[in-house]
Amino acid sequence: MSRVVFSLGSNLGDREAHLVSAIEKIDPEAVSEVYETPPWGDDEQPTYYNIAAIADDPDRGPEEWLQLAQRLETEAGRIRDPQRRWGPRTLDVDLVAVWDEAGDPVLSEDARLMLPHPLAHQRAFVLVPWHAIDADAELPGRGRVRELLRDEGLAADARALRRLHPIWSKPS
Repeated sequence: MSRVVFSLGSNLGDREAHLVSAIEKIDPEAVSEVYETPPWGDDEQPTYYNIAAIADDPDRGPEEWLQLAQRLETEAGRIRDPQRRWGPRTLDVDLVAVWDEAGDPVLSEDARLMLPHPLAHQRAFVLVPWHAIDADAELPGRGRVRELLRDEGLAADARALRRLHPIWSKPS
């Protein structure tokens, strides 16, 4: 397996520092600018900083990408509150989609690792940053990201995002 799209978000502590620390450990090919976004699913919390990142590594499969995501969350001090599924967090790292070395999307309905992410097509805070770094992005089973963003509800959500600034550039 070789390619992954991550969605990263933070709304507790030094949001930008949490994102930068995670990105440095992912070693991505591309990272979006930071977007300030309203919370999703639980309005009684601070706004998020969200980014998308694309990484390639022929030695990592979906399980290894998931382990990396979980390790990054733990290192950032994330505490999961079962009473608040979409509550505040120091760092949230989701695998949006994974492709194998042949370029085929990896599909999984395992409760621990659902691929592609089952809610990505409903989340402007995932799709807008991803589209910004890959204009031809396609969410497996759902279609081109640019087409998904034309949906009336998602378009309204996308207008609520505030693009801030870049936080990363690939080292030379």
